[in-house]
Amino acid sequence: MNRVGQFFRAMGARLTEEDLGYIRKHLSPEGQALFFRMNLADQYHALRVAHTAEALAEQKAEGPDREFLIRCALLHDVGRTRADMGVFGKVFAVLMHSFAPNTSKRWARKGKRHLYEYPGHVLHVYYHHPAIGAELLEEAGFMEEAAVVRFHHRPPEAGDSLVLQILRKADEMN
Repeated sequence: MNRVGQFFRAMGARLTEEDLGYIRKHLSPEGQALFFRMNLADQYHALRVAHTAEALAEQKAEGPDREFLIRCALLHDVGRTRADMGVFGKVFAVLMHSFAPNTSKRWARKGKRHLYEYPGHVLHVYYHHPAIGAELLEEAGFMEEAAVVRFHHRPPEAGDSLVLQILRKADEMN
């Protein structure tokens, strides 16, 4: 049911002036450039994750650096750019992963020179967007954020930072 809710939120996604102000407040121009390369549904998702992460951090006795957490949340999916994966591409990838995970991993291929390569490229982005996003963040000078974003879909491990733990939980909730 969570995925169904995500789909309908994605289809109705829009950013208000208040949302845009929040994004401008917490992201530098370089961060905004990366953020706005995502499709609108992913932008809306990242904004929801940021708000949820803030709320989760407030519940901690000694919360993490709030600004850093918000930046990580807003930028956590920048590896999925508008040009690589739209809403229906994500639906395809989620369904393939849910019903044929081994096949979808075999089909995942970087590059989309031809139309028939697009499904493989979407699957590649679906599986590797944390690493792709981390590389984009490093290129833009967001080294600390990249270190968190790179592992946001990895299973939890002992020693994970509080920011990474909160980001994972907020992402799962949205």
